Amino acid sequence: MTKTEKKENQAFIEKSINHLEATGFENIKADIEGFISPKSYLKKGSEIKITPDIVAEKNGRKYFFDISLKSQKTNFLKTKWLFLDTISRLKSHRFQIITTRGHYKFTDNLLKDLNLTSRKTIRI
Repeated sequence: MTKTEKKENQAFIEKSINHLEATGFENIKADIEGFISPKSYLKKGSEIKITPDIVAEKNGRKYFFDISLKSQKTNFLKTKWLFLDTISRLKSHRFQIITTRGHYKFTDNLLKDLNLTSRKTIRI
């Protein structure tokens, strides 16, 4: 999700955080107002910052979550998801995508394009 989309969909992000808290996640960091912002990664050679939407811990393992809603910036989303997937595999973390009704097909198509069909999506 891009910065402008985060402001527009803050309610859905908060709903996702409540769902994660209910399922036992702790130390939740989110890239919205009122929460501690997770670590950002800077792309070498440019000013692009990649920040996961939500970072949480469960049973001592770190999880990266990204919110998937329909967007015009599919290339940015693909880049972000590939990067977060790579980082999570390098450091033995987990990466999951959160989506909601009306956005399932968009999310599945992007995951198929990236060959990340093994990734579980959380449907709220």
